[in-house]
Amino acid sequence: MASGSVESLDQLPTALLATIMTKLDISSISSLAVTCRNFNSCASHILSFLPNFHILDISPSMELIKPLLPPNPYLKSLKLDCGLLNDSSVELLLRPSLQELCLHNCADFSGKLLSEIGLRCKDVRSLYLGSVAEKRGRAVHISDLEELLRGCTQLEALNLMFDISLFLRHNFARVWALASEKLSSLEIGYISSVTVTELLSPNVGPHQCPNQIRPSILPGIQKLSLSVDYITDTMVSTISKGLILLTHLELRDAPLIEPRVTFDLTNSGLQQINQHGRLKHLSLVRSQEFVITYFKRVNDLGILLMADKCANMESICLGGFCRVTDTGFKTILHSCSSLYKLKLSHGSQLTDLVFHDIAATSLSLTHVSLRWCNLLSNHAVRSLVCNLGLKVLDLRDCKSLGDEALRAISSLCKLKMLLLDGSDVTDAGIAYLNRGIISSLVSLSVRGCKKLTDKCISALFDGSSKLELQELDLSNLPGLSDNGVLTLAKSRVPISELRMRQCPLIGDTSVMALASMQVEDDRGHGSSLRLLDLYNCGGITPLSFRWLKKPYFPRLRWLGVTGSVNRDIVDALARNRPYLHVACHGEELGTDLWNDSDGLYMHDYEEMDELEQWLQEGEGESDDEEMEDAEDDLLME
Repeated sequence: MASGSVESLDQLPTALLATIMTKLDISSISSLAVTCRNFNSCASHILSFLPNFHILDISPSMELIKPLLPPNPYLKSLKLDCGLLNDSSVELLLRPSLQELCLHNCADFSGKLLSEIGLRCKDVRSLYLGSVAEKRGRAVHISDLEELLRGCTQLEALNLMFDISLFLRHNFARVWALASEKLSSLEIGYISSVTVTELLSPNVGPHQCPNQIRPSILPGIQKLSLSVDYITDTMVSTISKGLILLTHLELRDAPLIEPRVTFDLTNSGLQQINQHGRLKHLSLVRSQEFVITYFKRVNDLGILLMADKCANMESICLGGFCRVTDTGFKTILHSCSSLYKLKLSHGSQLTDLVFHDIAATSLSLTHVSLRWCNLLSNHAVRSLVCNLGLKVLDLRDCKSLGDEALRAISSLCKLKMLLLDGSDVTDAGIAYLNRGIISSLVSLSVRGCKKLTDKCISALFDGSSKLELQELDLSNLPGLSDNGVLTLAKSRVPISELRMRQCPLIGDTSVMALASMQVEDDRGHGSSLRLLDLYNCGGITPLSFRWLKKPYFPRLRWLGVTGSVNRDIVDALARNRPYLHVACHGEELGTDLWNDSDGLYMHDYEEMDELEQWLQEGEGESDDEEMEDAEDDLLME
């Protein structure tokens, strides 16, 4: 910025600056703070009365977050990644004015976090806590949960995204009797099905006649989302009978062994769903995280019995129903006239016939996910696209889909997200997207589509006008090389997330091209990438790390590399960029639990590089020198 412009900014009235800056979020305020002295001073001042403070894609330390959170009686919403924080920051974070509190990655906190929230945040209405006490040596006691529920009397939404089966079961239900009467939404990271049943079972009260039944302990719950060990008939029946206001039910299990009949879901259990007729959104998913297992005791009859009570359903997600055939799935499509979201996974008997006459229904689907449905072919997709309002189409691991499916999909002018992992598409098929939906797409994944080569990049972007594409997954493409990435860099598409893991022909040239990539003129120079996954790319050498350090990739927050390249240089990079999540063990990158895939295209991708600059203002160049020393040592070996 020219010196004359800086002087002009410094002359603006402080009151005017403050009025403008209070309308912005933290990252935007930080962007202004680094432009001139006047803006910096004003930014520091308004932090004492901002209503919202949200930083989720970096993990600030206590030293860095402390000046950003001065005393502020007007703070209503706090959202923070607590990966570098612990119990010592409780007093700084917890304010009596808070109504919304969202703390992720709390592994180094103990259960004291829960009890302190109950003592300090009496007015909180929405609470999200992730990974509490997951670090070795930390613990959560039932008394911590008791203090939380006793103190937060205004609580409406509670998300406990950790394993609460650690709590003692014998008094677990008694503690939940303290929960706010306003509690309408409950999500739990893990809880046993037996505990759920005990918690929600109506029991005889202490001063009641034997035939007088006490209502559910959480009568106001409208949305319930649970990860359990087993989805069982007993649990489903208890939930359906006890929660009379329930509109959203999401259940996911991950059995360690094949379930016995008494610990499984059967046709009888499905018949119990939606007894009060209010259910709008249903999700029943059997995960294969530990063993390959399915809902083997549910067949078409169970789905028919359920569909009979689900005519008003708007969203249905079913995963692992291996014995359900086209007959059962078609019943859902023809019975639920208000359905707009359909997710089916591991449908081993699902064929094209399910969608053969979908045009004859009144459905207006906007979200469709058909994952691991290997019997589906291009014909199914041609039938599906009669729903011209589709915004999300997930066809991952449907291996028989090919170019004809892409030809049909190209007519969906509102499509925002397209996931084609593992399909049989070719470069020629990808070209259909350029002629149709590429201008509307925000997220595209072709991971593991083995027939794709460098030509798919030019097929996508050559001649395209202004694009909205922000997320692109090109992982596990043996035919993708540096030449394809050079083409991508020349396209000037402002991609935020680029995944190219397991690509043997990707090397240093790709990193240099991306580091030098210019995007739209109004966003300046440098790559727009916030996430770059290069894990197990065959050509990455220490040379790439010279381009991965500052000032290149100014917006980068997530980086995947192979740690065996050199441990010292990887560690030096992590120290050089303390707000960069460097993953070296092949883990998937991203913000996981708070990044709902269905809403991926709705996110606002703010720029956060100025925030890092502000937080680090005044720091020396020791980290740069340290990284250069590590590089030099490696090159001399």
